[in-house]
Amino acid sequence: MKKMLFFAALCVSMTLAAQKQNEAYLAYIEEWKETAIQQQKDYEIPAAITMAQALLESGAGQSELAVNAKNHFGIKCTNDWFGGVYYHDDDSEGECFRQYYDAAESFKDHSLFLHRPRYSTCFEIAPQDYEAWAYRLRDCGYATDYLYAPKLVKIIETYRLDTLTEMAMRKEVAQQEVATQDTIAKPEQGTAPKKRPLKATVVRKSEPIMVIHNDPEPPYVEPLTVKEERDSFFLMHPKHKCNGVTYVVAREEDTYANVAFRLNVRERDLREDNDALGRNLQKGDRIYLSAKKKVGDKDFVWTHTGLSLWKLSQDEGVTIEAIQKLNELDPTIRSFRTRQKIYLKKVKEDSNGVH
Repeated sequence: MKKMLFFAALCVSMTLAAQKQNEAYLAYIEEWKETAIQQQKDYEIPAAITMAQALLESGAGQSELAVNAKNHFGIKCTNDWFGGVYYHDDDSEGECFRQYYDAAESFKDHSLFLHRPRYSTCFEIAPQDYEAWAYRLRDCGYATDYLYAPKLVKIIETYRLDTLTEMAMRKEVAQQEVATQDTIAKPEQGTAPKKRPLKATVVRKSEPIMVIHNDPEPPYVEPLTVKEERDSFFLMHPKHKCNGVTYVVAREEDTYANVAFRLNVRERDLREDNDALGRNLQKGDRIYLSAKKKVGDKDFVWTHTGLSLWKLSQDEGVTIEAIQKLNELDPTIRSFRTRQKIYLKKVKEDSNGVH
């Protein structure tokens, strides 16, 4: 009888535990678990933390910000953000939030956001210690809710998100082992198999894995000169001009880092010339090769609703700072909510005070 009562109590307990799991949460985890795991591999942020924050901040992808702005982490606009924006009532009315092209971009930006100096101490914690990570994020000021950390911990434990962190760690180890095996050349079909080196020592490191062996040294390839690298770049990136400033159009594989390398300039200088500190380069973006002007080649332009200040600046070849000063814009504005007349140069007034 006691055994039957115990079994019944266990069944009830298991049923109640199952009921606590939200179906929407389970579907969301299934959809985005690989993305969270990838973020851990790329940026060392525990997959459990990434997933728990996404679930909490986006309501499993069903919040207004997640649906309309593809923003799954509630990240607000900052001074170095010149991407899309979405206005939403949060701690105060009409706050500015980052808007993304898709939710995957939101996950990546969240990882980059946590690599700011403010959160540097989080990375002193082992990835498996999700509770310490949650409390450190709260202490570093990620959210104003004092119960933010306990909420993350509860989500992780309810949905066993710690297994995602473990999966990411196992995948990393497996990839390292595959990389080690790939260093041993495989014989081509129809040829005699090559003999392995008599002595081979594998030096294991966290990343990358080095293999020291006695295989013949590969042939030396002469690197391109600075001029050859630039000429090669411009073959694939024809030059254009806007407002007297030369620019090229970004291709799919371009980043500010590799463009700067090929042009033999500092990445920071290239970003500053394009008002792009903290911004990722997208296909089709203009890349100015020198500083934009402080005045435009036309008196003014009319904006359309949703046009970002950064996009206007790039389209007209005028710095963001100049546009802000000419039009006395609030420095927190990142996009235009209504159709506006934006001046690109000072316009003289006639005797009646009319432009």
